[in-house]
Amino acid sequence: MAYLWGGMIVIGILYGALTGNLQAVTEAVIASGKEAVTLCISMAGITAMWTGIMKIAETTGLTGQLSRGLRPVIKVLFPGLPKESKALPYISVNFLSNFLGLSWASTSSGLLAFRELDRINREQCRKYGENKKRGIHIASREMCTFLIINVSSLQLIPVSILAYRAQYGSAQPAAVVGPAILATSISTLTAVLFCIAMNRKKGEP
Repeated sequence: MAYLWGGMIVIGILYGALTGNLQAVTEAVIASGKEAVTLCISMAGITAMWTGIMKIAETTGLTGQLSRGLRPVIKVLFPGLPKESKALPYISVNFLSNFLGLSWASTSSGLLAFRELDRINREQCRKYGENKKRGIHIASREMCTFLIINVSSLQLIPVSILAYRAQYGSAQPAAVVGPAILATSISTLTAVLFCIAMNRKKGEP
C-alpha cells in the first residue's frame, strides 16, 4: 500500500508539473490535508464515545446478553471457539454495530475480538505443538471467518455513508439505503456460506 499510494502521489505531481497545473496540485494537497485532519478528529471523537459505551455495556452485562442471543449464529460460524471465550461478546457487539451501520462503533470491538482470537490461536498452537507445523503467525479459521464476515458487513442503515452524503451536500442522503441493504445482504450471505463450507473442511486452514 505504501508503494501504491506513493506512486499515485508522484504520478499526480509529475502530471501537474508537465501540464502546467502544479499550482492546482499544491492547492489540492493543502485542502485535502486539512479535510483529512478534520475527518480524523471527528472519527476519533466518535470512536472514543462508542468505546466508552461498549465498556459500560460490558460492565453492566449487556454484552453478555447479546452474546447469548447471538450464540446460535456464532456457534455455526465459529465452531472451534470455546464457549467461555472472551471474544464472544466482542464479536456480538461488532456484528450488531455493523448491522446498524455504525461502522465507527464496530472498530474498537472488532480490534478487541481479533486480539482475543489471536491469543486463542497462539495458545492452541503452543498446546498442540504446532509452532513448527504452521506457525503462530498464521491466522486460524476463526480469525479468517471473523475478518470475512466483518468485511462483508450486513447493514440495515448505513449511518456512516448517510453522514458523509449529508456532509457533502447530497440532495437525498438516504437514497442509498435500499441498494446498500441489498448489496450487503448478498455479500454477507455469500461470506456466511463460504465460511461454513470452509469450516467443514478437515485439515489446516
